[in-house]
Amino acid sequence: MYERMLDKQVVPTVVEMAEYCAENGERFSMINDWLTATFDTEQKVVFPYGNNYGWGIGHYKKKKLICNIFAEAGAFTVMLRLTDVQYGRVYGELKKYTQEYIDNKYPCGDGGWIHYRVICREHYEDIKKLLEIKCL
Repeated sequence: MYERMLDKQVVPTVVEMAEYCAENGERFSMINDWLTATFDTEQKVVFPYGNNYGWGIGHYKKKKLICNIFAEAGAFTVMLRLTDVQYGRVYGELKKYTQEYIDNKYPCGDGGWIHYRVICREHYEDIKKLLEIKCL
């Protein structure tokens, strides 16, 4: 369940990644389009960080990484880093599912990384809130 696209030799298209996300394919496309339209991010198909992460879309603003969005079978995962202050700005507005990701983030400096799996509309709405904080 939620297997990633791990064949480094076969570069998928964005459409193929969306199809791979199956029932969440439309959300995968929507989040990528929303980031680019709203925050003017540049999208790149990437295979970062080694074989466990697989193919995804990297979003960059002036060459600075905003997030990576990894295609998964039936879902997608957004990997991003925020400061504790940024997480705190929206923490109370988020679902318990999202708060648990923040509570268990991988620490880094004055904040940390989360790998947030989106499998429904509520998750999609919460990750948009976190990405808004990242991009502002």
